[in-house]
Amino acid sequence: MGLLGDKIMIRKLLMAALFLLLTFSIVPVQAYAAVDKTQDEALLIKKKLTELKAFEEKKKAARLKAAKLKAEKLKVTRTSTRRDCGSFMQCLFGKSRRTGGLRGFSNRSLRKQVAWNETKYAPGTLIVKTPERALYYVLGDGEALRYSIGVGREGFQWGGSSKIIAKQEWPSWTPPQIMIEREAARGHILPPFMKGGPGNPLGARAMYIGGTIYRVHGTNAESSIGGAVSSGCIRMMNADVIDLYNRVKVGSPIYVYQ
Repeated sequence: MGLLGDKIMIRKLLMAALFLLLTFSIVPVQAYAAVDKTQDEALLIKKKLTELKAFEEKKKAARLKAAKLKAEKLKVTRTSTRRDCGSFMQCLFGKSRRTGGLRGFSNRSLRKQVAWNETKYAPGTLIVKTPERALYYVLGDGEALRYSIGVGREGFQWGGSSKIIAKQEWPSWTPPQIMIEREAARGHILPPFMKGGPGNPLGARAMYIGGTIYRVHGTNAESSIGGAVSSGCIRMMNADVIDLYNRVKVGSPIYVYQ
């Protein structure tokens, strides 16, 4: 019994030792697993925060770009609608420059020959591009004449297609009644009729656009060229309108784009 009891006791001690050994070997594995899981969660959170930061920076850059474009557009609008010639009456009548031009008018020209690839327009066609402040006269063979112009001020711009129905040298001017009344309310008295000549707001030449009250004409207010200042008519330097007048025929098509 003594020997048997010793064997039983030794077996129990071995079992207890094995249990303790297994217990201490499993606990570190579980601990390491817990640490790995915590590290993975931390990396995932860090990744999400990085992605969120990149997204916010992208949104901020997009907002700054949109604001910059808006500011540039506003600047262009303000620039294109300013009246370098001063008040409406100054933009209308202006001051003639006496630099040796025809009948005391300036002989300055702002036209130039340019490449033209819009083949849908036949030679002899007039194209007004309001945002460009430009009138193109199609020459053909991939070329056109580009004239700098003044266009209608805000609220008076228009678009459409028509034909030149009449031409006149040193045109007389009969202001529309609505213009007379509008300017009278502002303290400006317009004559009901003005004979053609150097002091006439229509300048040296006029080409009348069918179906409208508008014309392509010269101007005394040279500083208005390139601006948006008229009541809808297309203004040109007197030297340029004379040049165009000599090219355009009655019946020539004209397109006005806003």
